[in-house]
Amino acid sequence: MEEVSAGIAPGTGGTPGGERGRGGLRRFLRRMASSKAELEAEELKKTSGDEGATPITACATRKRHCVAGTLRTVTLRPRGGAPALEAELYDGTDVINLVWLGRRKIAGIDPGRRLRAEGLVSVQDGRKVMFNPRYELRGTS
Repeated sequence: MEEVSAGIAPGTGGTPGGERGRGGLRRFLRRMASSKAELEAEELKKTSGDEGATPITACATRKRHCVAGTLRTVTLRPRGGAPALEAELYDGTDVINLVWLGRRKIAGIDPGRRLRAEGLVSVQDGRKVMFNPRYELRGTS
């Protein structure tokens, strides 16, 4: 009897395309089943890690950290009678509020902007906050 090879490459463990083929199919199916928000979060996690930033979920309070992500919102809120510019930074894992005291506006700090910030992480009202962080503007999302 003659053996028919159904397009199975030798040395691939009996699967068409080998291990690479199965992983590619898994990634494709996961991407098709994932929501747009999940895909964006995954991409943000990857790019933040590439920039050498700490994931926001891993940031310990009362420690200096470098975080990177996309600004979701930017608002002007008075704190103690003085102006304060607040921006919500999202990195795909969690959110941290960046607060610049005494500022009404900072050029380039706009929703949708990629940003890398460094500073002391604290918790206020159950939310992670960085006051007057050093920051570096990146490209837009």
